[in-house]
Amino acid sequence: MSKLQKELLSFYKPDTLEAGCDEAGRGCLAGPVFAAAVILPQDFEDPFLNDSKQISDKKRYELRVLIENNAIAWAVASISNQEIDKINILQASIKAMHLAVEKLKPKPGLLLIDGNRFKPYPAIPHVCFVKGDGRYMAIAAASILAKTYRDDFMKQLHHEYPVYNWKRNKAYPTKEHRSGIMKAGISPHHRKSFQLLDRQLKIDLK
Repeated sequence: MSKLQKELLSFYKPDTLEAGCDEAGRGCLAGPVFAAAVILPQDFEDPFLNDSKQISDKKRYELRVLIENNAIAWAVASISNQEIDKINILQASIKAMHLAVEKLKPKPGLLLIDGNRFKPYPAIPHVCFVKGDGRYMAIAAASILAKTYRDDFMKQLHHEYPVYNWKRNKAYPTKEHRSGIMKAGISPHHRKSFQLLDRQLKIDLK
């Protein structure tokens, strides 16, 4: 564990089956938003488990295997770019988390949500935590699953649309991604409700 990395908490409420929930891809210009829900044993320990943005790509995939093999339950869900454009990215992120929770067996007694916005899931209370993926193991685990599964999805799409270099930027608004949009226009996977370029007049969104 690095000197900068603090130890994450194993649980919020003792003797409660808790599911951590997080999303990935909210700030991307293309592709779905992914979400994961993870129930970890309360005695789960790993010194490298942290917010997915704070660890290397290689370590994320190593942790994904560890999480999937040791979790009581885990699930991943996604919402398409078309639906994001219809209902907005916040609602899509929340819906993706709901879909992930819906897949969990057994059902948790409490949801630990990364962020400060959430719509109540039927019959399961929740607590929101700003930067929760850096506070609770279950949320950190969910952030890793959501991130790696979304990255895998964008790497596959890269083969169809190499001009955007999604295998590297995963559809985040990098210079190379926007350069690809300028060169080739948008793909069917781009989010038309997002500002895809700094100057929208140079792109046709039809």
